[in-house]
Amino acid sequence: MNILGVEKLIFGANDLAASIKFVKDFGLKEVLTEESGHYFETLDGSGIYIAATEDESLPQKSDSISQLRKMIYAVKDQAALDAVHAELSKDRQVAVLADGALESHDDSGIRIGFQISKRRELNLPVEKINAPGAPHQRSYNELGVNQDAEIYPRTIAHLAVFVPDVAQAEKFYVDRLGFRVSDRLGGGPFLRAGGTTDHHSLFLIQAPAHIKGVEHISFHLAGPSELMLAGNRFQKLGHQSFWGPGRHGLGSNWFWYFDGPLGCRFEYDADMDQLDENWVPRELPLHEDNAQAYLLEFKDKNWAPFNGPVKKAS
Repeated sequence: MNILGVEKLIFGANDLAASIKFVKDFGLKEVLTEESGHYFETLDGSGIYIAATEDESLPQKSDSISQLRKMIYAVKDQAALDAVHAELSKDRQVAVLADGALESHDDSGIRIGFQISKRRELNLPVEKINAPGAPHQRSYNELGVNQDAEIYPRTIAHLAVFVPDVAQAEKFYVDRLGFRVSDRLGGGPFLRAGGTTDHHSLFLIQAPAHIKGVEHISFHLAGPSELMLAGNRFQKLGHQSFWGPGRHGLGSNWFWYFDGPLGCRFEYDADMDQLDENWVPRELPLHEDNAQAYLLEFKDKNWAPFNGPVKKAS
């Protein structure tokens, strides 16, 4: 099935004001809508809709503590949408909404939706590097660091989702929706949707049923330098780093995770592996050396190579 990946997430926020500040600080842009909530988008239009938890226009809350109300996947065209409808209708109710989008539930009981993609096609530059023995990507006098650069997430990259039965959830997404297994870490599968070459669109994590829902949301940036700048700025705005910056082994993507008020983490992501039908999945035990190729740490002291002053000069 030609599913492209996650395009929209809907949340019922326990703390609406804190959630709005968090998402804006992260770099998403608010787009005015006629709805009662707030929509924040990436550069390609994929994004997050947030309303107060008591907002009656939201989809019904699930039986878990998650603030997630719905995950919406993008499909390429009407034929792909019809294929999803035909497949899921075999054993569950599938609602056709006023705009033609579909709504149902996956085998974990998480509300899912499908719509013809509204993403804007991006044509943006990638980060440039210079290295001995290779042609210069940056020309003479073109600097590699711009502390004042505007940084915006380009697209939703992937989700990690808590599910009560990983095997059952994997079977649903692979057998029913055409996702493919890229790799496994500690039994948890990295799955990529049929319409993308990204290493993964979805990572499934075994967890108790009462916390099922999104564990983290990842957003692609232009490259590792942009990730480092964005994460550093976000941290200086008072947001709590959870893990990173670093680089994953499986997927090879750079990462930096932050705790947030929506009950899940947000991840800056860059430079993910691209896979095709010739890829053979790997399986690794859950271990810190398999979860991260390397992890960086910021130094508050001795930040100069000559054991310099504790604080920067004003």
